[in-house]
Amino acid sequence: MAKEVPGPGRRSEQIETLRAADSDRQQIADLLKGALDEGRLSLHEYDERVAAAYAARTYAELLVIVQDLPRPGTSAAEVHARRASEARRAMRRLPVALLVLWTIWASLAAVNLVVYVLVRSTVDEWVYPWPAWLLVPGAALGAVTVGVQVIRHQQHRD
Repeated sequence: MAKEVPGPGRRSEQIETLRAADSDRQQIADLLKGALDEGRLSLHEYDERVAAAYAARTYAELLVIVQDLPRPGTSAAEVHARRASEARRAMRRLPVALLVLWTIWASLAAVNLVVYVLVRSTVDEWVYPWPAWLLVPGAALGAVTVGVQVIRHQQHRD
């Protein structure tokens, strides 16, 4: 009986449903030993989890055993600091619509400034500084960006 290979129209199996090997079970047991040594698990809980690791058949069963454990050597302060850093980074990230608008504005401003410099360098008379008008939509876009960030920051506090 040949193994059925998923084709373009078929969904491939997720990794969690695949069968685990003895080396995978041993790796999970080593992680559990590290957690025991760090004091994250009691001896009784360690015994239960190691037994479950060696009885596991799939990756999903193995991953459930260690899902509540941080990487070895990680302190609670480091976990908290990492989560806080990720939350701050997510808050600073601009929405895609604002990134698109800023990109359009910056490209228009760059083209206008280059054209203005070329015209100014080739004409001997005074040239009206039309790129200054780009400051108006730039200021409006800046105000909207600040407003969005303030609203997101207030929502995060609540």
